[in-house]
Amino acid sequence: MGSKNKLKRFIENEGFPNVIQPTRKHLISNLFNLKGKWNSSYFKNNNPIIIELGCGKGEYTVNLAKLNPNKNYIGIDIKGARFWRGAKTAIDEKLENVVFLRTQIELLEYVFKNDEIHEIWLTFPDPQIKFQRRKHRLINSFFLELYKKILNKNGVIHLKTDSEFLHGYTLGLLEKLNIKPLFSNHDIYKNNNAPNEVININTHYEKLFLKEGKNISYLSFNFNHKDG
Repeated sequence: MGSKNKLKRFIENEGFPNVIQPTRKHLISNLFNLKGKWNSSYFKNNNPIIIELGCGKGEYTVNLAKLNPNKNYIGIDIKGARFWRGAKTAIDEKLENVVFLRTQIELLEYVFKNDEIHEIWLTFPDPQIKFQRRKHRLINSFFLELYKKILNKNGVIHLKTDSEFLHGYTLGLLEKLNIKPLFSNHDIYKNNNAPNEVININTHYEKLFLKEGKNISYLSFNFNHKDG
């Protein structure tokens, strides 16, 4: 994407009613006034709140919102020029149950209060395979503790990926925590019991992966669903 296009999208994001872009300083100073008030102050309803982390172009966030009009969706990414596409689509299609938030994922505890979120989606996050990059994986010990704080007790985390490494790594982390997955499959499109939200939404890159013959895996879990 050229610099002119990025600049244009940044400017348009500023005027979009469904884009929120707090500064890091604003968040860590605990001045963000939607924390704990997303239902009452933004969505104006009591519907469950679902977030997608590293939402990219916002394809999954928007399509989840279309499938589930009685749920609220927040797409989160630090790259606003990417989720511009999802925000614009949501405006064009008059989707009132979706918003995009530009921030770093490690700041989630300044954005949401404890137990405020019902589900977290991680769709094709960078697996960060190199050992020295492990702290950047959106599934690691640090992030799991962060997600646990903002999820309610029945909250579910969904991981959809083309990375066999990331799927296996996540299973290993869950085993150490004595957590039994709710669902785990290494080739979800060949599973007859696959959830509709997993197989009925395909991102642009996911379609390319499927054309290349790559398997897409899916894993979901709840922190209170213990093994044994």
